[in-house]
Amino acid sequence: MANQKILYVTTEMFPYQEDSNMATLVSNMALKMHQQGNDVRVFMPRFGQISERKFQLHEVIRLSGMNIIINDLDQPLIIKVASLPGERLQVYFIDNEEYFKRKQYYFDEDGKPFEDNDERAIFFARGVIETIKKLNWVPDVIHLNGWMASFIPIYLKSFYKNDSYFKDSKLVLSVYNEEEGDLPATTEEKMKFDNINSLNAFKKPSFQGFVIESMDLVDIVVKGDEFLEEPLENAFNKTKTSKSEYLDADSINQLY
Repeated sequence: MANQKILYVTTEMFPYQEDSNMATLVSNMALKMHQQGNDVRVFMPRFGQISERKFQLHEVIRLSGMNIIINDLDQPLIIKVASLPGERLQVYFIDNEEYFKRKQYYFDEDGKPFEDNDERAIFFARGVIETIKKLNWVPDVIHLNGWMASFIPIYLKSFYKNDSYFKDSKLVLSVYNEEEGDLPATTEEKMKFDNINSLNAFKKPSFQGFVIESMDLVDIVVKGDEFLEEPLENAFNKTKTSKSEYLDADSINQLY
C-alpha cells in the first residue's frame, strides 16, 4: 500500500554498516517502500565508525538541543541527517558524545560489553520517540530492527502510555541473530527512574532479553533471519503476538 508514513528504526543499515543481513535487509526494505511512493524515514545511532565526511552527515539544529534524562543525568541529544547515497531517502542519526563517539559498537577491545549499553539503548529509544514528535510526523508503521530498537515498544507501553501521539502506529519487530551481550545489573534501577517496572528482562538483563520482552508489546513479530537462535526461536513460537516467518524486502509490504 502506497502513501503510508513508515519509520524504520535500526541499529544497522547499508552502506553505513556492511556485511550484515540486518543492514542489507533494512536498506532494501526502506528503499522498496520509498520507491513505492511511501513517506519513509530511517533512524539509527550515529556510531563512531560511521564517517560523517564520507556520508555527508550534518546536524539538524532545529531538532537538536533537547536533553534526555538518563539515570538522573541530563544527556544532550544531537540529531544528524544524511540522504541515502543516490536516493532521496532521509536517514536520521541519534548522536551523543558520551554514548556514541567510541569506535566500537557494543563491546570493548577485550570483548566485554560496555557498562553503559543499557543507558545507550534508553537514550536511543527515547531520542527517536522525542525527535519524531518534534518533527510533527506521525508514522503509520514503526518497523524495529536491532536490540536497541526493542526498547522503543517498552517505553511506548509504559513511560509514554498516556501520550496519544503514537496510538494509531502499528509496531513491527524484526528479530535477528545478533551478537549476544549481558547488560548491567543496574539496568532495572535506571529504568525504574522512568517508572518502568516488573520486566522479565530484568531478571538477567541482556540484549536478547529485551528483544524477547518486546515481542509481546508489538503488533507483528517477523523473523529477520530465516533461522533464529534457540532462545529467540522459542520466544518467537511462544508469543501470542501475530507473527511471520522470514520475508525478503520484496515481500515485506504484505505486513503493512
